[in-house]
Amino acid sequence: MLGGSLLLFIICFLGIVSFPVEAALKKYQFDVQVKNVSRLCHAKPIVTVNGMFPGPTIYAREGDRVVINVTNHAQYNISIHWHGLKQNRNGWADGPAYITQCPIKTGHSYGYDFNVTGQRGTLWWHAHILWLRATVYGALVIMPKEETPFPFPQPYSETNVVLGEWWNSDVEMLVNQANKLGLPPQMSDAHTINGKPGPLFPCSEKHTFAMEVDFGKTYLLRIVNAALNDELFFAIAGHNMTVVEADAVYAKPFTTQAILIAPGQTTNVLVKADQSPSQYFMATRAFMDAPIPVDNKTATAILQYKGIPNSVLPVLPQLPAPNDTEFALNYNKRLKSLNSPQYPANVPLKVDRHLLYTIGLGQNLCSTCQNGTQLTASLNNITFVMPRIGLLQAHYHNIKGVFRTDFPDHPPVPFNYTGAPLTANLGTSLATRLSKVAFNSTIELVLQDTNLLTVESHPFHLHGYNFFVVGTGIGNFDAAKDPANFNLVDPPERNTVAVPTGGWSAIRFRADNPGVWFMHCHLELHTMWGLKMAFVVENGESPEESILPPPKDLPPC
Repeated sequence: MLGGSLLLFIICFLGIVSFPVEAALKKYQFDVQVKNVSRLCHAKPIVTVNGMFPGPTIYAREGDRVVINVTNHAQYNISIHWHGLKQNRNGWADGPAYITQCPIKTGHSYGYDFNVTGQRGTLWWHAHILWLRATVYGALVIMPKEETPFPFPQPYSETNVVLGEWWNSDVEMLVNQANKLGLPPQMSDAHTINGKPGPLFPCSEKHTFAMEVDFGKTYLLRIVNAALNDELFFAIAGHNMTVVEADAVYAKPFTTQAILIAPGQTTNVLVKADQSPSQYFMATRAFMDAPIPVDNKTATAILQYKGIPNSVLPVLPQLPAPNDTEFALNYNKRLKSLNSPQYPANVPLKVDRHLLYTIGLGQNLCSTCQNGTQLTASLNNITFVMPRIGLLQAHYHNIKGVFRTDFPDHPPVPFNYTGAPLTANLGTSLATRLSKVAFNSTIELVLQDTNLLTVESHPFHLHGYNFFVVGTGIGNFDAAKDPANFNLVDPPERNTVAVPTGGWSAIRFRADNPGVWFMHCHLELHTMWGLKMAFVVENGESPEESILPPPKDLPPC
């Protein structure tokens, strides 16, 4: 009897005492497989994950360990990048092919195993080889720790809004043909919202995403730009949006009628269903303020108030003009870090190393190409050549001859970067050159657009890190004057920055994550043409500041 009472007491005691919540292990299986999909009256085989387009959403909590086993059943080599996850000391799980791993071959598997540390919000995942991210992508939602509220009003419900592009033809075939000619491939045939172009396109009545809302309730929209080559505006007819997060970092809330989101970026907005109950179009269309052709067609989805019949015709929102530079600059200026006691903005105030990288298009000789030249792209006039073995393996195992570590800190020849269009001396040097960075050093990098062939906005993504966008401007960066206007208090913290057309962006970060970390333009066309490089961040002094050993199942080269 005594034993039973004691047992009851222990059970009650354990019920009262609260133990720290253990980090959960979240497991996912990704089967990369080809499936026939129909859009815009065209059916074609596309590469998918688990037969879904877009692919499944990954859900995790801050502090969780996530293991995603990727099995490749498609005819292409595959690798998957978890865009915006810092992968502390664990570049092996980062995913860009030939940078941190060799791709997963047909019939093989690889387990991406990583911890979600000190991050919460909306990120995403996508293929990081060839142009396969045209269809291989999905949202990655990190919830705050248990019992930790959002720093904004709790929404009634939330929805993922993943913006993409659709081609009627086989994308890889188009790209191969274009490369043989030395020209860009044809642009996409439609934009999509959650894989669907909406009813303004042929055969698309049934390919329309709809979101039902209750009058008076507030909704969180997790918006991802998964498009390959287009910065996009997004708006909802009749409704304002309150921006509360960008690239999985909380932002000072501000209200806007439209957002601008570059490829690779994510934005969370609150929307209150406070308009006359009806059907309203959500719409997205490209932003391009340079003389470059883009897919300018508008994709739509429907915000539908509960109880309203489908027969009601939705109204279209007023999107900014396709070349509205002023909107773009003002919108990005309004983005600021929350910088609260709980979510501080730890901007590096002292800079150990100043870098200036020019972003240029170019032309190199090509005897087999249509005009005898092929279009190319470069940073500091270097067109990056992809290795045939993962750079992280080469660095970790000290394999010689794979890369050099002499990427220049400044352009080899200074010039009037954003003056009149430059059409002479467009050749670039081809090399696999990386920049070696001391552990825990602070870096300021100015990304400077140039008018080589044409100016253009470039969304730059840095793997392994967030960074602070401390300054931005039009024209040439002036090292003597511009830093005086930097925001070192609450600049936006991001993983992808849109360098303005004919302008510059200055970013700062602390190099406290050892490994090899890719940095590239997130316009797939420019990445393919060589607009990329990588940082080798050295180990610190202790094992806790050093790269983890590679996993046993790392794909062989």
